[in-house]
Parts: sequence; structure tokens; C-alpha cells
Amino acid sequence: MNGKSIFFASLFAFALALTPVAHAGPRVDYLLYCGGCHLENGSGDPPEVPDLRADVDRIVSAPGGRAFMAQVPGSAQAPFSDARLAGVLNYIVSEFNPELEAFQPFTADEIAGYRGELLLDPIKRRGQILRD
Repeated sequence: MNGKSIFFASLFAFALALTPVAHAGPRVDYLLYCGGCHLENGSGDPPEVPDLRADVDRIVSAPGGRAFMAQVPGSAQAPFSDARLAGVLNYIVSEFNPELEAFQPFTADEIAGYRGELLLDPIKRRGQILRD
């Protein structure tokens, strides 16, 4: 390769590195940002990391439960938009709790309303939701 070819190859590689990658979807977001702790199958490591297959159906159906799902630290601080977080939460409900009937999917606007309030004690709040 001559100097001109190397320059253009480098320029192309640089431009490619700056090109945004297409969003791969909620499943990939779950695996990248949630699956490390909750594991690919949602089983987690109870009691520290809740099993998403066990109580999510009860949580999203309980008063305050939908807000809780968006306010736990992993959700509230996830490095993506409200719409992408809504997609991940909808994926969690549909993937790990498919028997849940009449589930209204989360929306970006709903997530935006919940996300501003962080939970100081998510374990305590989770217990309250499940008891109620």
C-alpha cells in the first residue's frame, strides 16, 4: 500500500468507527445491561439478585409496582433512553412471565415519569409491594 492508500484506508476506518451502530433490540439490551446479574434466563441469584421469573408478574400488577420496575437502580441508571428501557422492561415481562394476562406494555412517557425518583432501599420497597 502506498501512502495515499493508507491515508484513505485510515480515513475510512475512522469514519466507520464514528458511525452509530443500529440498536439491536430489547433482548440484546437485557443481555448486555441486566443479564450479567439476572442471568440470561432471568433466574438471578436470590436474595441479592431477584429471580425475574418469580415475582415480576405480581410486581407489575401491584400498586406502585410498575414504578418500582423503572426505579430500581439498574433500570433508573441504565445508559439508554426511556423508550429503550420500556422495551427492556416489556421484554422482561413477556419473556419471563408469558402467562401474565392483560399486561399493558410500558411506554417511554411512563418510564420518564418514574425514572426521576431513585429508590433508596429497593429491597425494602420490593418487599412492601409483594406484601400489599
